[in-house]
Order: sequence, then structure tokens, then C-alpha cells
Amino acid sequence: MKHNSDLPWYFLKKLMMVNVTARNTNYSSACESNCDEVSGNIVLDLRNLASSPNADDMIKPLDIITALFLCSDGFVQQEMALKMSMCQFSMPLLLPSADTNQCTFMLWAMRDIVMKYRPQSLSETKGFVEERIVLSELPMIFVRLGECSFSKSELLNKLLSNSQQYHDTFVHYNMESGDRQRRISKGLTESTWYLPGGKTIIDIFSQPVAAANLRGDIASLETQYAFLCQTSAAVFVFFDNLDPNCSVLINQHCNAQIYLVGNHQSRSFSLDDLGKVASKLRLTNNNIILKKKQRNDADFVKSLRKTVSDVVENCKMKMKMKKMVGMAHHLGIHVDEDSKECQTAKENAEEITAQIQDILKYKEAQLPLQGKIWRDLTSLEKEECRLRNVESKDIEGYKIDLKYQKEKLRIKQNSYDKSPGIAHFINAISSTGSERFYFLKWIRMNLDNVSRTKLSELREQYKEKCKNSEKKEEIREIDRQISNSSLGTEHFFREMGQIYEASLSLSQTNQSHEQLQHLPKLCAQLLLDGFTLELADGDASNIPLKWVSDVLFQPNDLVSPNRKILVVTVLGVQSTGKSTLLNTMFGVQFAVSSGQCTRATFMLLIKINEDIRKQINCGYIAIIDTEGLKSPELAQADNSYEHDNELATLAVGLSDVIIVNIAMENSTEMKDILQIAVHAFLRMKEVGKKPKCQFVHQNVSDVSAHEKNLRDRKLLLQQLDEMTQAAAKMEKKEENKCFTDVEYNPDTGNWYIPGLWNGNPPMAPVNAGYSEAVYELKKNIIQQMKDCESTANNIAGFKEWMTSLWNAVKHENFIFSFRNSLVADAYMKLCTEFNKWEWEFKKEMCIWATKAETRISNFSKGADESIRPQLKELLTSLKKEAFPKLSEWERKLLENLNQYFKRREGHVYLVEGYKEEFSNSAKNLQKEMERSVLNQLTVAVDIRQGKAELDRIKKNHKQEMEKAVCALIDDCERKKVKTEDKELKKKKKFDKMWNETLEKLSFSRKMTIDVFTSVSHCLRSNLLLKGGAHELLNQTKLQNCGIKSFRYTAEGFLKKIKHGVYEFLNIEDHIKAVQKQADSIINACTEFITEMVQSKSNYHDNCIQEVLNIVEASLDRSQDIKIDIKFEVSLKQHICAFAARQFQKMHQDFIEENDPYRCLSENKEKFFDAFKDMVHERDQCQKKAEEFTTQCLKPAVKDFINHFLGPNIVDEMLKREHFNTEISFQYSVLLDLLSKKDFSNYLDYNDSYENYVKKWILGQIVEHFKNVSAISEFEDRHLQSCIDNINDAVKNAKTETNNLKIFVESICEELGNKLAISQDAFENFMMLNNANQEQFALWLSESVNNMAKVLRNEFRKLKSEMKLKHLHMKPQNEIFTRVIGCGKQCPFCGTPFEAGGKAHTDTGLHCIDQMV
Repeated sequence: MKHNSDLPWYFLKKLMMVNVTARNTNYSSACESNCDEVSGNIVLDLRNLASSPNADDMIKPLDIITALFLCSDGFVQQEMALKMSMCQFSMPLLLPSADTNQCTFMLWAMRDIVMKYRPQSLSETKGFVEERIVLSELPMIFVRLGECSFSKSELLNKLLSNSQQYHDTFVHYNMESGDRQRRISKGLTESTWYLPGGKTIIDIFSQPVAAANLRGDIASLETQYAFLCQTSAAVFVFFDNLDPNCSVLINQHCNAQIYLVGNHQSRSFSLDDLGKVASKLRLTNNNIILKKKQRNDADFVKSLRKTVSDVVENCKMKMKMKKMVGMAHHLGIHVDEDSKECQTAKENAEEITAQIQDILKYKEAQLPLQGKIWRDLTSLEKEECRLRNVESKDIEGYKIDLKYQKEKLRIKQNSYDKSPGIAHFINAISSTGSERFYFLKWIRMNLDNVSRTKLSELREQYKEKCKNSEKKEEIREIDRQISNSSLGTEHFFREMGQIYEASLSLSQTNQSHEQLQHLPKLCAQLLLDGFTLELADGDASNIPLKWVSDVLFQPNDLVSPNRKILVVTVLGVQSTGKSTLLNTMFGVQFAVSSGQCTRATFMLLIKINEDIRKQINCGYIAIIDTEGLKSPELAQADNSYEHDNELATLAVGLSDVIIVNIAMENSTEMKDILQIAVHAFLRMKEVGKKPKCQFVHQNVSDVSAHEKNLRDRKLLLQQLDEMTQAAAKMEKKEENKCFTDVEYNPDTGNWYIPGLWNGNPPMAPVNAGYSEAVYELKKNIIQQMKDCESTANNIAGFKEWMTSLWNAVKHENFIFSFRNSLVADAYMKLCTEFNKWEWEFKKEMCIWATKAETRISNFSKGADESIRPQLKELLTSLKKEAFPKLSEWERKLLENLNQYFKRREGHVYLVEGYKEEFSNSAKNLQKEMERSVLNQLTVAVDIRQGKAELDRIKKNHKQEMEKAVCALIDDCERKKVKTEDKELKKKKKFDKMWNETLEKLSFSRKMTIDVFTSVSHCLRSNLLLKGGAHELLNQTKLQNCGIKSFRYTAEGFLKKIKHGVYEFLNIEDHIKAVQKQADSIINACTEFITEMVQSKSNYHDNCIQEVLNIVEASLDRSQDIKIDIKFEVSLKQHICAFAARQFQKMHQDFIEENDPYRCLSENKEKFFDAFKDMVHERDQCQKKAEEFTTQCLKPAVKDFINHFLGPNIVDEMLKREHFNTEISFQYSVLLDLLSKKDFSNYLDYNDSYENYVKKWILGQIVEHFKNVSAISEFEDRHLQSCIDNINDAVKNAKTETNNLKIFVESICEELGNKLAISQDAFENFMMLNNANQEQFALWLSESVNNMAKVLRNEFRKLKSEMKLKHLHMKPQNEIFTRVIGCGKQCPFCGTPFEAGGKAHTDTGLHCIDQMV
């Protein structure tokens, strides 16, 4: 400051920043600044030292305050009074005129001040009182008569301050510039108050105390003194010398008690004069307080406090400020609320608030459009974008239905007449000039008063109800009322917005439509006048886009359209001082309330001065104040995370500069918000918008905070980097590795701001360090704005950007509905790990089950006796072996899970809540594998048992035939039939012997079973507990089902008509959805049945049981589609009938294949060849070795490879990123779908997701192994393993006799649990075998090596597709099971939810976050 003219602006600027140093108004004159500048020429000049500076150049702070109030309108006065109360400055109560003796009662100026305190009576219950200062009583007054030797104002400061928290409330002589001569502030009456905090040790007074201080001598200020005497509880008159004839003191009619406060040490003090005045006023010793020589200031203040305390406790004369208006008018004092505009606005506001008896009922009756209707509209709008509940309906039809529902709600809105309350509100804000502003102030204050009273009552009720924990319903109801008992101007503007939006659905010629077109312009004008605009309604979590867009379109017409706009937004946890920060920084008036009920996002426009405009190249700054995140009121809501996610994304997306406000006590909660913000930053970077990020750490007052918190800043940056990497991975923008890749500088992007209050409220002033730190932050933000390139070039551009951004937010699914990306990332890692353990478990049990099946298949070869008991013992033994193995793997899974959660890295603690879910999955997996393995073993035993009888019959027949052949050989040897020309004769003899032997043998064909009967029994057992099922089963024979395609049709004429209409419009209705589901189930069952038939095994009841299990599992997964028992029965009949026909043919083929007569006939040539060899005494060793290798070993080796190749392929494919996690799999499928641009693929994907994905996986497998040698490596490895096992078996098969049969049986026994050797092939090999064991072993080794070469050559020539068809484990099915997650499907895209735990119940975890 260089001149007096700078002082008012200096004070006002500091005051708007709530800086307690605002009253320090010294300035440096040119003369002072040039003094003593010449170094080394300092001269001793005592006269100059002793002289006083020119008093005419000095201005008293009170004069500056008086001048500012005189020059300001009512709105600036009110804002100054509010800021002064925050600084604990005294405020003008009676403002003198500069040129007349008239004064003004400043009631309006103090209307907006709310005080909050706790009297001693509420200290135990921790209650508090909150009310406007104008509604409280003013119990006492302090005035001066004549000259006074001590500073009355300084004494009052001491009176109202305790020793630990002294503050200069009143300007006094010993303050900076306080000794200057008063110029225009004579007659100024200031007011202040003392508010207790409920702490006996700190509180000076147990009740609130108000004090008024009259500046000047009451002898010349009779009007002011008269007003104070009539309105006060007590008047303390400070004096040095009293005039016994002082008329102003003696003759004044006074309702208040008079207390005389004198200085006994003053030379002009007269005890006699005091006595005379006291007698005339009829005062006692208690009414006289003297400062004696023996008393210091502390004792004197203590005595004065005692008197004041007595007055407060015994005072009966208390008057509210608003009731002082009548006395002011009586005395000719002007009241600042007397203007016509103010009074008209007051009447309009009171006309509205007078109708409010119950807030909830008032909102329902007078503001109906913003309640449930608006929330339902919001839900429909978001559902229209996200389609979460589309289920199996046709998407386009579903969208049409949503649009229809929205239109119905708009019609409902338009059916409401404009309520009296909202009509009066619109009329009031349509007024011109200052009346509109007065009205908005009045209505806001009145509504606040109503809400405050209601909330106070509800809090008391809540406190009482909470004492009885059994009244949970009542407590819940009160809690709901507390959440909904907020009522402010934003609710009226919100209703205006809904009325306007509803009117847009009417035709343009409609009268209502035309009458409401002026509303956006009306609201836009208020925005330009400095009032806030609600962007996002926090109650419904939505932006009324049409309303807000049209409002923002108007300023583009009202101001220069080329004016650019920059946006500053604050984001933070609830009740961390966000609004206060913006108010202090920019001098704006966002509503401030700790834990307020109203939830919304507000925008305010600030017009930029010409000089700053050129620097930052914009005409306006838009300040956006977001509602508090992590609100306790929303914590119980299902969509609380979604609400916070939407808000954070919107805040970041709209901003050029975003302030992330972190209070130290809320830093943990804020980390959740940072995760969300990081996602938003990455998305904004992708579209070219890079908001500058500023972290504000509040409640950090240490001067060394910035230096000492270097480590904390590094830690925060490290955490932000982790969040960025996790978010970048999920957003598929992995080039972003650090948070600094966004727009953040760790050195200039962190600000440490002290706490707001300097001491303990309610008597604490604002901390000077707070306002200074905020000012430095503001300068930094202005500097950053110079470097900003605003995405929205003007208001119209900002409107378009906001619209597109909010539409994008409405389409967003927000990362699994998780709290943040780190949780989602940690969950994905847990799923990945669990899937690995799960696959290891499955693979291990698959290998064990394969070996067990081989043991069963090879069991008791060549035994004559019945093997049924032995097979039963083997099955029991295998089960006993399986149970510990299954239990051990379950233990391993749970142990791995526990160890995983003990890790410190990977943010494991964030998914602690999912531990139980995965534990249940491990237990369920154990049960599932137990059922699968035991079923596999049981089926293998039953099949082996069924073949045993056939094998025995065929073996006996072969033995009989072998005896006959041997007899023929003996006969030939006796007759010496060995010449070649008699070959034909031998053939005839052999044929004759063969036919004779066949006639002797009895061939009783094995009876075929009726598979339909068996299937029918299984189906009835399956439906045993289903009500009405058996009656439906009896209506149709199973043999008559499954012949035609399954069709689910509508029943009833009307339903058929309705279905026909939907079908014509290509809209998916319930009938079509059920049919689609049925087709999917039928396809799955058909695939299983086909696999069973291709296995060429015999029928077993387990076959149909597995089919029914598939149906049951599919129906369970589709519980969202309502089906009846009739549909279930008919579907199962259709599938079972089809299965029965296929299984009947499979069974008959098996019987035919194993018919003893046919088998014996097929071996006729083998018998004849053996006969010739034996007759000619040829060496059979090489031939038999090749036969054993080709007929017995080669099929077993190929079967072994086909058993184990499946798990190897799964292992190999799981190494690919596509199949790492559920989410990466879904991303790959969708990306491939998008890249192909084939509409038929989209249809397949939507119509039959499972089939499409299995085909896609199969395609990936074929593609991967087409040019990769991995599959050949697997085959070679398993082939070599088999060759080694065979060679080892040959080596170990030692016998003392030269019996080839025992030798070969020993080999088979060695290979018993490795290779499944066919019983038929073995018996055929042993027919008429007279080979030498030693020679056979040598030839066998060579044959085995040749077999290996042949198999390798066959494998190389065979295509991947053919190899995959022969595998026992289908890799595509196993991979599908692994990546399908929990099995639930997204109702929108049909893809499965990605939850890793199969036993989870939360289907809100979506499979993918807008991957494409």
C-alpha cells in the first residue's frame, strides 16, 4: 500500500480471505520509503526522532470499516459482516452517517451470521445450540461517558478472552493504527458475543453473552444511548469524572440495569460526584465497579467478569435483535431492512416458508417432480446406457420399453399443476433489480432456519431412541427423515429444472411449453450475477442435461460468445473444508455446513478483470464445488461406490485445474477416491484433456511441514504410481507408468495448509496462516491457468463437453463396482493365483483317475472265475486311495489361500473380504472333483464288469476252437501232409473242422436292454420332488418325445397374439427368451451325448444321469428367466428321448461289436494262418512280436497319449495372456469379434455364447499349434515315456519256464497301471502261439522301436483338428470352464461375471469394464 485510497481495498481483500490481519492498515508513504537510504550518512537528529508523523495521513481501522459499510449495498455489507464474525472482529450494530447525525440499525447485515455453541447445561449430553445471531438476545451494553483514562475496548477484549486464547475483538488504542484520530466512526456501535464451548476450564461464561460497544461520548450520542438503554439487559458506563447534572445519564428512561465503571486512580475522579449520580440512579455498591490503586488489570477484569456473570444469570430483560426494529423506528433510527425491495422480498419469502409445517410432506406436495419420479427417471436413463437388467430380452425392444417408461414418467410430471410454492418462487425470482437478490437471500435464510429447527428436533429424537436398541425400525425411520429433511433454494431450482424438462416432452404449440421457455434465461442471469447453478443433483445422482444445457446456452447469448472459460474444481471427502477453501480463495459464497444433508455439485461463474484476463486468456473462471465423497449417508447404499465414481470422473473431466482436498484425518478414505480419480485422469488424457492436479493437505500447521513431509510426498507419489499402473492396465493404456505421466508435479503439486481455526471454536478466529496459505495456493493456480489450454473454449463449448462427458459417465460400469482400481487389480491377481491352484488340482486328479481307469481296464485278465467281487474290492480300494488325495489337495488349496493372504505385496489386504468366498470355492471344488472321480471309477468298473462276461464267453469259444485246430494239426502231422500241391486239401480240412466246431459251440447272444425303460426310470427319479411332474410325465410316452425340434409356445389366444406381434417386430419376449435357453441346453446335452456315442462304450445309467445334471446346472444358472414345471418336464423329456435313442444304438453297437460268434468268425483267418505256420513248423517269433506290438501295445500307447495330451495343451494355452484371467479372456474375445466386423459372429455370440466361445477357444488352440512344435514335443515326450515303460516291463518280466504266455502276462502286469491293453487283442495274440520266449523278446524290442517311428510319422501327418477330436479331455471345454468365472452371465452382453470364487453370491461384480 502506497496511498490512503489503497486502504479500503486492502482491508476488503484481506477480509474476503478471512485474514485476521485485515485491520492492520499502516501503509508506507513515499517519504518513509526514501528515508535513510543513503548508506554511511546517518546523522543524529533527536528533534526528528521526537516528532510525530503527520496524523492527517493516518486512518483509524474503524473509519475504514465505517466507510466500507457506508459505501456498500446490503449484500456486500452482509458478506463483510459474515467474514468479520469468522475473524472474531466486532461488527457494526449502529452505523453512523458520514454527513448527518442519522444512524442505521444493521439488522440485515447480520442476518446471515449463525452461531453454534454449547452451554454448560448441555455439556454432559454433548448437545449444542445453533441459531442465527439476530434471533438471539443481546443482554448487555458497554458505553463511555466523557473522557476515560483507560481503554474501554481493550478492557472488553480482556473480558471476553481467556488467557490461553486472547484476541482483539474490538479495535483499541494500543493496537496498530488504533491511536489514530476517529473521523467518521464516531457514534459507531459495534457488537460481538461470547459463546461457551461446554468446557468448564476454558469457558469464561457458562451462557452466551452479547456485548455492544458505543464509540464516542454518550453525551453527544443520545439517540444511540437511548436505543441501547431500551434494548439491553445492562448498560456499563465507563467514566473518569461524572457530572452530577448529566441529563443524558440521569434523565434517560432505561429498561436496563446501569453499572458505573470508573477509574479511581484518575486525577479527575470525584467520589462525591459519583455518589450523587448513584443516588439519583438509585444504585447500590453492586452497580459500581472501581479500578483502585491496589487492583491491577487482571483483578479488575476478574471483578468485571463476576458482575457480568451475575447479570447474565439473573437477567430477565433479553431482546432479540429482530425485535429491536420497533424501538429503532421510534427513536428515528434507520433500519437497513426498511427498503421497499427488501421488505417485498421478505414478504414473498415468508409467504412460501409459512406453508412449511413438515418438510417431508411439503416437498412431496409442493416439489413433487424431483422426488421418486426424478430418481426413477435417472435409473431409466442410466439403464438405457448400461442395460444391466436386459437379461435375455431383445436389446432394441428393451430400449423401446425403457423409452416408453420414461415417456410415462414425463407424462406423470406434466400431469402435476404448478404448485403454489414453486409458482410463487418463480414469480419472485422473475422480479427485477435488487428485489430478486433480496428474495433469494431471504428464502435461503428462512429455509435454513426451518431445516435447522427440524433437524434439531430429529437429532433429539434419534438420541432418545438410540438409548433403546430394540427400537431399530423407529431409529431407521428417524435416520431416513434426517437424511431427507434438508430444504434449500437448490430444491426449488431443481423443481424448476424438472418442470422445464418435462415441458420439453410436450408439443411446441402447447401452452405450458411456451410459458416455461423463459426459465433457463432467468437462471442464467442469476448465474452471471454470482449465484450458483446446480450441475449434478446428488439426491438422484444425475444431471438434468436439457435444463443445465439450456441454462448454460443463455450466458453465451448474454455475454461475449468468444469469452473463454477455465474450470477449477475441488474434490474431497465429506466435511474436509472444500467449500470453505473455495470461499476463502475466490471470495465466493458456497454453502458451508459440516455433514450437511444436501447432496449436489454446484457451479459458480467469476468474471475476470481485464488485466488478469490478458494473462490467462479467459473471460470467466468456473468454480465447481462437489459434494463430499464417502458420505456416511450413502455408505449403506448399494450404489455408494458408483455414486462416488461418477462424481469423481465428472469432476476430473470438467476441470482445467482440480484441487484434491485431503484432510489429514481423512487421508485413508481419500486414497479410495484417488484410485477413481486416476482412472478419470487417464481417460481425459486419452481424449486430449489434461487437468492440472493440486493436492491440498489440510490441518498441517508446522512451518517445516513441506520439508519434513518430503518422505510422505514420495510415499504418496509411489502410491499414485501404483494406482496409475493398476488403472492403466485395466484401461489398456499401459504406456502410463507414473502419475506424473498425467499432469502432476510432485514439487509444486502439494500444498500444506494449517487448520482453519486458531484455537478452540466457537471463540476461535480464523488462523492467519490458513488464509495466507490459501492465497499462495490461489496464486499458483492462477499461474497454472496461464499454461492451460481449455478444452471448452467458451461457455457453449463447456456445455457441449459437459453433455458428452456425462453421457460417457452414464455408460460407464466403473471397474467391477469395486471401490477402486487397486482393489480390482488385487482381486484379479487373487483370481489368477486361485485358477492356477485349481488347475493343478484338476490336472493331478485327472492323471490319477486315468491311471485308476487303466488298472480297472487291465484287471484280472484271463481269470476263469467271476471277477465281480474282485472288481468291487478294487473299487473300494481305489476310493480309499482317492479320499486322502482329495482331502490333501483341499488342504493345499486352503493353505495356499492362507499363505496368499499373509503376503505384504500386491495389496492383498484390500481383498481380505473375499477370502471366505474363495475358501468356499476350494471346498466346493473338492466336492465336485470327488463326485467326478468317484463317478468315473464307478462307470469304469461297471463297464469292465459288463465286458467280463463277454470276454469269458469269447475266451472259452477260442479255447475250444484252438483245441480243434491243434487236433487238426496233429492229424496232418501223422499223415505227413506237407507238400505245396496239397495246400488246397489242407484248406478244405480246416474249413470242415471250423464248421464242425462252430456247430458244437453254443452262441447265446447277450440280451440287449431297453434303454428307454432305464432312461424313463432315471427321469422319474430326477423329477420325484417336483410338484405335478409325474402327472405331466404320464401324459406323453417318452418314446414319442424328441422326434421333432423342441418348441416352447405361448398358451392362450391373447398370449399367442402378443407373441406374434413381438415376433413381427423382432422383439425378444419371454417366449423367445425361454426358447433360446432351451436351445442352448439342448446343444450342450447333444454335445455330451455325441461324445459318449463316439467312445463306443456300453450304456450305463450314469450316462443319462450326466445329461440330467447338465440340464439342472443350466436351469440353475438361468434363474432370471421364469419357467414353469411344464416347460422343465417337456424339455427333459425331449432331451432324454433323444439321448435314449442315441444310447440305445450305442448299446446295440456295443453288443454287436462284442458278439462271440462275430468275434470268433473274424479270427478265422488268424487261426488258419497259425495252423499253416504250425503245420510247416515256421518260426512265429517275429510275426507274433509284430502282432503283439500292433494289436496290443500300439492302441494302448495312442490311448495313453490321447489321455495326457489334453492337460498338456491346457497348460500351454494358459501361458498365453488371452487365458490369464477372466477379464483378459473376455477382452480378447470381444476385440477379436470387433476386428472381424462380421455381423453373423455377433449373432452367434449373442444367441449362443457358450458355443461361440468354445469354438473361438478351439480356433485359438488350432492356430497356436499349427506352426508351433509344442504339440509334437508333448507327443514325443509321452511316446518316449511309453517306450521306456514297455522296455522296462520286458526287462523285468523274468520267468523260470519258457512259457510265452506267462512272459507276456508279466509284461502286461508291469504295464497294468500305465497302458490299457485290450483283452480281446491279448487273447487273439495268444491263439496258437508257439513262439520262443527269448526270440520273441528280441523281436519285440525291435517291433516296439519300429512302432515308435511309425507313430511319430503318423502324428506328424495328422492335422491338429483331428488330434483334438481324439483327446479324452477336450482342452476347449476345460479352458472355457476356467475362464467362465462364477458361471453367471451379464444380462447386457451375455458374458460371464468375472468373479473368481464359484461360491460367491455377489453377482454385482461385472465381468468387464467397457473393454471395447
